[in-house]
Amino acid sequence: MKVLVAVKRVLDYNVKVRVKPDNSGVDLANVKMAMNPFCEIAVEEAVRLKEKGIATEIVVATIGPKVTQEQLRTALALGADRAIQIETDEEVQSLEAAKLLKALVDKEQPGLVILGKQSIDSDNNQTGQMLAQLTGMGQGTFASELVIEGDNAQVTREIDGGLVTVSLKLPAVVTTDLRLNEPRYASLPNIMKAKKKPLETMTPADLGVEVAPRLTTLKVEAPKPRQAGIKVEDVAQLVDKLKNEAKVI
Repeated sequence: MKVLVAVKRVLDYNVKVRVKPDNSGVDLANVKMAMNPFCEIAVEEAVRLKEKGIATEIVVATIGPKVTQEQLRTALALGADRAIQIETDEEVQSLEAAKLLKALVDKEQPGLVILGKQSIDSDNNQTGQMLAQLTGMGQGTFASELVIEGDNAQVTREIDGGLVTVSLKLPAVVTTDLRLNEPRYASLPNIMKAKKKPLETMTPADLGVEVAPRLTTLKVEAPKPRQAGIKVEDVAQLVDKLKNEAKVI
C-alpha cells in the first residue's frame, strides 16, 4: 500500500511570534522554520505502518516556495521514500491546498492519505476534510489511534465524552491528533541518505490548479498583555474581589 503524507512548513513552535509593524501579518524574517508538529506525527505514523509491513512506499508532499524542500528532506530522513514539492510563492489557502493534494492523489493513487489535523500557523483545520470531500474518500479526523486491517482502517477519535472508533474503507483520508504517536528524531546517517532520495518538483499549473487567494487578511494583532494575578488571604477576600473588582458574580 502506498501512503501519501502531506506536510507544511511553519514557524517553529519554540519561536515567539512577532507581528509586523504594519499589522499585515506575522514577521517571518530571520526566524527558525520547521515542519508543522501535527505533520511530524503524520510522517511518523506512515513510517510505523511501513515498519509493520503494511505500507510499501511513503510519498511525502508539500506546497510552498523552494525553501520548503528543507522539510521534505527532514521527512525523507525520518523514513519517507520519496518527496514531491509543489513549488509556488503564492499564499496557498486551505481549499487550494486540498485541490492540489487531490491532483496528487489522482496522480499517485495512494491507498491512504495522512495529514496533520491542522497547522499551527493558520489553525484552520480544514484541508483534510476538504480533501476527503474532493476525492470522495472516507475520512477519520483527529486520530489518536490508527489500525489497518486488510482494506479497512479503524480510526479512534477523542470526543468530549470519551472515545469513538470509526471504520473506513480504503483508500481514505486520516488526520492526526497529538496522542497518535511520538515522532522520532532523524539520525545522522539517515539525514545523509535523505540527500540521495528522489525529490520531484512541479508547479500548480502542472496539476491544473489555480492558487490565487480567495480570502484577504485585513489585520493581524498581537494579544493584549495580561495583568499579573494576585494572591488572596481567604475565600471571603476572593469573593469580595470577584464581586466588586472583577464583577463576575
